This record gives sequence, C-alpha cells and structure tokens, in this order.
Amino acid sequence: MRVLITGGAGFIGSHLVDHCLARGDTVKVIDDLSTGARKNLAAHAGDSALELVVDSVLSEPVLDELVAASDAVFHLAAAVGVQRVVDDPVGTIELNVHGTEAVLRATARHARPVLIASTSEVYGLSQDVPFREDGHLVFGATSLSRWSYACSKALDEFLALGYARQRGSQVVIARLFNTVGPRQTGRYGMVLPRFVRQALAGEPLTVHGTGLQTRCFGYVLDVVPALTRLLESPTARGEVFNLGSQEEISMLDLARRVLEITGSSSRIVMVPYSQAYGEGFEDMPRRVPDIAKARAEVGFDPATRLSQIIGSVLDYERSRAGTP
Repeated sequence: MRVLITGGAGFIGSHLVDHCLARGDTVKVIDDLSTGARKNLAAHAGDSALELVVDSVLSEPVLDELVAASDAVFHLAAAVGVQRVVDDPVGTIELNVHGTEAVLRATARHARPVLIASTSEVYGLSQDVPFREDGHLVFGATSLSRWSYACSKALDEFLALGYARQRGSQVVIARLFNTVGPRQTGRYGMVLPRFVRQALAGEPLTVHGTGLQTRCFGYVLDVVPALTRLLESPTARGEVFNLGSQEEISMLDLARRVLEITGSSSRIVMVPYSQAYGEGFEDMPRRVPDIAKARAEVGFDPATRLSQIIGSVLDYERSRAGTP
C-alpha cells in the first residue's frame, strides 16, 4: 500500500515506518520534528520507498495532498508526555484536537481509511480495572492542566466516531497503554527510558508520588503490527481497541527491576508530585487494559515480558551512549 504516517519520525511512528517498509509498503511521513527526530528514520536513508515531509498536520494543504496520494493513513502526531502536557496545555489541546480534525477532514474528503492513535489516559481516574473500551471515562477538574491531554484525546475519539457515523469515514481507534521500547525519549516524563538512563549514569532513580501507582508496559514491536492489522480489518471500522500488556507493576518495583537488570548501584529517591509537576497534580492509581476485544479482532497477544522490554531499552541506551 501507499501509507501516510503522521508523526512518523517519533518513537512509535518510526517503528511503524520500519514495519510498513519491511512488508513492502511505500511510506510518506509528515512530522514537524517537535518530539520526533530524523535519526529515528536513519536506517532508511536513501530508501526511495520512504519520504519525510517536515511540516505540521495543521498545514492543511500539505496534509490534503499527502492524504490524496495515499491508500491508508495512520495518525500518530500528537503532543505527548506528562511534562509537556503540564508545561503547555494550550499547545497540547490545539495540536491534538485541531490536528486530528484536519486528518479526519482530509481522509473523509478522499475516502481513505484512517487509524487514530489514542491513549489509556482517556480512562482518567476510573477505578473500573481492567479498563474496557466501553467503560466510563472519569476526568479530574478542568483547573488541573494534567487532564488536558486526556480530554483532548477523548475529544479526538468523539470526533473520529462522529465522522464514522455521520459521514461514513473508515475510522479505527487504538488506545495505547504505555508503549515502550528503543528510541523512546525520557525528555517529557516517559518513565522507563528515564529510569534506565539514570541507572546507567549512576544517578538516583526518581520515583514520583508514592511509587505505588501501577502501569502495564506494552512493547512497541508487539503493538505496531496490531495497528496495521486493525486498519486493514473491515470489521474494526468505527470501533475502539485497547492495545497494551497486562503485566502490571508499580513504579517503585519498576525502579527496583531496572536496578537489578542494569546492575546499577544507583539509589531510589522519592519525589513528591508537587515537586515534579507542580501543586495539585493528580495521577491514575492503576492502568490495566482489557485486551479481549483486540485479541478477538486481530489476534493481538503481546508476548514480550517486562524484563525483556527493559533489556531492549538498556541495549538501546548503551548503544546510544557508546557504553559497553
């Protein structure tokens, strides 16, 4: 196929580029490089099957031309990372909502199927664990900018499903649960690469809050193939799917596991949320997906265990730093 990937120079997007090129697709990427990087696509330098357009999805004439020249669209471009969301709530909302709106308009105009990458953040403070796609979403107060990302992505979903119902758009939504792996940056609060880098540098591992909050880390190479299968499945159109691991771990235990695997002598330091993100910050106590729907639809079955995932991130960070 001729595939367009928005945000294709980012962490997940670049792995999706790898996957699509490996199966013989021609790939165009649009990325403003605000969080993505050319180096993530360096392995394909000189490959005529890949074209990188450095621009924003908010540049609608450029986007429209790219969509028209594609057979399918993966929309991954978004503001990401807790730190960035807290620091720039306006930019987060504008990029996520208006960017998705632009992609939906263009794909509807040219009748192209589109997968919208959403997030487990939309479940908010819900305690109905494991999270099901038809479960209720529970957000905090609008005075807390921390929830601007979750609300913007929820609005993306409402808009996408509205296009599907009202205009017949071929839309699929994937809610990603803490996808991790090589190339992920810790720059905007991503916890696993941050822990690994701190451990390798002999610095304290900074665990925010109580450390008892739990997450499930999905390996990017397990998640990416499911994205293509979902977009290609006719019965997935107009539906929402959780994608992630069900191996739950607390942030404190994650820090301990990183120290064990890296062999680092770094210590663990607890940092209050107020110090890390400012007063009034709220976090989700647990985040565990129910993946039965994706398993039934496309056979999604994440096989990579957390220790293997940590090992892959460790290998990447060592190679990146040039350390043995």
